[in-house]
Amino acid sequence: MASDQDSAADKKQAAPRVVHATSAPAAADVPRWTDHYFTRTKEIVGRFGDKTVTYAVFMRRPVIFAPKLMLDWLLRIADDRGVKFQITLNYDEGQWVGAGEPLMYIKGSMFHLVDLETLYLQKLGAACVAANNAFTMCVELPDVSFLAMDARHSTGIEMAETMAYAASVGSKAAREQVGAKGFVGNATEATAHYFGETYGKGTMPHALIGYAGSTLKAAEMFVDTFPDQPLTTLVDYFGQEITDSLTVCRRFPAMATEGRIAIRLDTHGGRFVEGLDPQESYSVLERNSPQAIRRYRNDAELRYLTGTGVSAAAIFHLREHLDKEGFDAVKIVVSSGFDVEKCKVMADAHAPIDMIGTGSFLPSKWTETYATADIVDYDGVPSVKVGREFLIRK
Repeated sequence: MASDQDSAADKKQAAPRVVHATSAPAAADVPRWTDHYFTRTKEIVGRFGDKTVTYAVFMRRPVIFAPKLMLDWLLRIADDRGVKFQITLNYDEGQWVGAGEPLMYIKGSMFHLVDLETLYLQKLGAACVAANNAFTMCVELPDVSFLAMDARHSTGIEMAETMAYAASVGSKAAREQVGAKGFVGNATEATAHYFGETYGKGTMPHALIGYAGSTLKAAEMFVDTFPDQPLTTLVDYFGQEITDSLTVCRRFPAMATEGRIAIRLDTHGGRFVEGLDPQESYSVLERNSPQAIRRYRNDAELRYLTGTGVSAAAIFHLREHLDKEGFDAVKIVVSSGFDVEKCKVMADAHAPIDMIGTGSFLPSKWTETYATADIVDYDGVPSVKVGREFLIRK
């Protein structure tokens, strides 16, 4: 049996094969996965005669346009069926689109289009909303790098691919518009290509620390196994975020000085980071970002600033201790609930964050992800249900 080291060496030599989960379902499986009234409509159209129709596709909320996965699937199905669809995109990938504005028009045989609506809408709506969320987070914190850690929060590999693609679209738009660092990678190999990478990024989970028996031992094991890799150490396992951070940095002073060590704060919301309580959290924030505490607007923002878990005060607190010990080159990575709103609060407080690991760009309100398609003309004659006349192409 090959050793783990042999396996790792083999892995470096051959790039992983890109397999697209979102290519499902195949043409033969469409009837099983589409809404039944569409399959019945297809039968009726087949019996009474086909028409050329145009669909308008839109969403009910503002989004960042992320159509690639939908288009790839739709064109593949058209090819399998031996037909052509004329698809007119009203926006480029990564552009902002207002609520209710037609994203695209799809023209072709009603017989071949009518049973595809369920499936192509599934591949569009959530991607556009997630791209918008990722874009907003990157714009709010343009000097912070993001790592997509959405896979564990997805309902399966198809959603995981959709969310990774969406993060890459939102990130690219933020880089182009404000020069943001954006998402520099993600946690899984299968979707790393969306970020221009071959492999996923990440160093250690809490499980490794539990296995090792101490945060320091886990760090030593990692460095021994991957001596050429930078080290990101989780420090909340034993509730000693400050103590364990400094212990690891002291153990590897050269790496710390070279900026090859990062500390990841992932403290859950059930307790304060080591050394903090409500009063001390206010004190830390008063020293580092007094304007933020004076203009918070609601309880959620106050929790993000001075509460339990990974608050702005906790991040400043860790930065103070690292700098005091001379570890000013050590980076801080944060995770745990970093969604759009939390990122906005961190931006307002100017929290000293180098990287955010997040899956919270995933849509939190699923009803916002619903994309809709309506036929707006039949054989060139405009027709749409009352109230949707705004969709008809001018």
